Amino acid sequence: MARRLVSIIPALIVAGLVIGPVAAVLWRGGGFTALSDADADAVAFTVWQAFWSALISVALAVPVARALARRQFPGRGALIAVMGAPFILPVIVAVLGLVAVFGGRGLINALLGPVGLPRLDIYGAHGVILAHVFFNLPLAVRLILQGWLAIPSERFQVAASLGAPLLWLLEWPMLKRIVPGAFAVIFVICLGSFAVALTLGGGPKATTVELAIYQAFKFDFDLSKAASLAVVQLALGLGAGVIALLLARGDMLGAGLDRVVQRWDGSRVLDATWIGLAALFLLAPLGALLAAGIPGLALLPDGIWAATGRSVMIALGAVVLTMALALPLATKAGEAASLLGISVSGLVLGTGIFLIVQPFVRPASVALPVTLLVNVLMSLPFVLRILRTGVDSAKADYGRLGASLGLRGWALWRIAYLPRLRRPMGFSAGLTGALAMGDLGVITLFSRPGQGTLPLAMYELMGRYQMDAAYGAALVLVATSLALFWVFDRGGRVNADV
Repeated sequence: MARRLVSIIPALIVAGLVIGPVAAVLWRGGGFTALSDADADAVAFTVWQAFWSALISVALAVPVARALARRQFPGRGALIAVMGAPFILPVIVAVLGLVAVFGGRGLINALLGPVGLPRLDIYGAHGVILAHVFFNLPLAVRLILQGWLAIPSERFQVAASLGAPLLWLLEWPMLKRIVPGAFAVIFVICLGSFAVALTLGGGPKATTVELAIYQAFKFDFDLSKAASLAVVQLALGLGAGVIALLLARGDMLGAGLDRVVQRWDGSRVLDATWIGLAALFLLAPLGALLAAGIPGLALLPDGIWAATGRSVMIALGAVVLTMALALPLATKAGEAASLLGISVSGLVLGTGIFLIVQPFVRPASVALPVTLLVNVLMSLPFVLRILRTGVDSAKADYGRLGASLGLRGWALWRIAYLPRLRRPMGFSAGLTGALAMGDLGVITLFSRPGQGTLPLAMYELMGRYQMDAAYGAALVLVATSLALFWVFDRGGRVNADV
């Protein structure tokens, strides 16, 4: 009973922190309202683009992750870390990088024009999908790569001695467990697309639910309509998550001796091609940002460093709280509850929290704690998707052995489970810190002048048309986010080849 409460109580806390703000917005707005034809079109487009964005991201991630799992080369760890940068970048910063490469005056069109090929247009539905693949391909690669690296090396050795096909014997069972969850998480992320649709959507035909919610808040102040759309979005996200959890079954591959996986199979040329194409697609926009950001470093105002410090504190706090919640929530029920965090609109969540705290304290006085809390809720689904496979494997492989030796509770976790969770825990902590570092959401509703975070300071520079300084601030943000990610991710990979 005590063990069950350990996982049920955090799940209830997470559910309450998400459902409560939505209920507050509904109450203030006077209940549900009927959706218009334009709202229905926004829902249909949101589902369509989320499906294709998730499908393309996962389909491309499988061969890239397989190639990275099979090949060892100098700089591999650094390449894996840097390839994860798009997912942890603030959306508008990454969109600027994509426009610099794929936009009307971008690098691709500069190459296509002289040879007489038609120019690319990044705006519209295809631009939204391209941006989502750019953001989510790194996440899909890392999720699937963790699954490949979790296969014990002894299984590969046995398969080689038997001449058995690795794909069907070892890799396919792992993919059946990992891929549905990765697809669901990316699908839910794309359901909440706002900045991408706002900048690249190209008009009403490419409007997402999140953008429709923003319009209901910004132009109509129609809380009822915003809350009704948020409930639709919540239902879609939870439905996708539940389906993925039901599909993500498969037998564990058993315990190993924690040896480094030595691979001999596959084509080196094909693997190098997949790695090279993925690196080019993900790193070219980052290179464009780097070129634009270096000159702006000299123009940064003094307040940018205090804002950076506040962002770092929020990121570290989010890491601690997220990891504390994640381990007891690393069950199927806990993961399902965590999906609430990214299924609901961040705008509705922030507005709901504002309405709840307004009678008791000034919202500006709790801006940083509320920002931290929202980041924890948004990060939990990613963390649990990463950790659950490792936790389930560790429990299946060592749970009975630990019980027979009298190991229970913290002793069992410390001796048997946590050493085998170092790698996914380090990656999870790095991901949480980087996402919190670059978040621009609730802080815009609560922050007082001069008390914002680094992303907010960057946007304020853009609003004052100080674009060179804004690019410099973006570079500082990218560097700090990557540094946080690298420190935690590297801490989980010390003395392990990944």
